[in-house]
Amino acid sequence: MLESKRVLVVVAPFYRDIADMLTQGCVDRLVESGIEAIVTEVPGALELPIAIRIADDAEQYDGYVALGCVIRGETSHYDTVSNESARGLMTLGIEGGLPIGNGVLTVENREQAHVRADPMQKNKGAGAADACIALMRIQDDRVAGRPSSFLPDSEHIQMAEAGTDTRNV
Repeated sequence: MLESKRVLVVVAPFYRDIADMLTQGCVDRLVESGIEAIVTEVPGALELPIAIRIADDAEQYDGYVALGCVIRGETSHYDTVSNESARGLMTLGIEGGLPIGNGVLTVENREQAHVRADPMQKNKGAGAADACIALMRIQDDRVAGRPSSFLPDSEHIQMAEAGTDTRNV
């Protein structure tokens, strides 16, 4: 089912090292799943939803993943970029029915970003790919008239251990 899927991965590379790690984790997960991944870049996080909207008009893709990083600074720009990029992606998903995995990190500092982006640590790029894959499956189930399953493949399920603080995930 997934083998014929094409996913556009749209990356905002303002923090190139973080964006590259997110992209690696995402593309690796998509390829593992038999999905063709096409990667493109936009200047920043605010352009992510716009690029996805433009690409969807061409009707070439089955799903989308948005990747990037917004690090809090000294001004309110962080809040604007974080909120508006997320709002744009959610609007496309809810109103447009697009399967979008949101892998835009919103963090306090580079250290947090690195831990979340690194494929050997939290691997949030792969998590965004998993979200896109799950949404494409739900969409396929709906079209085929089958009941939907919201669980990812068992090899990609992560369970918190007892006593683990999951508030900073």
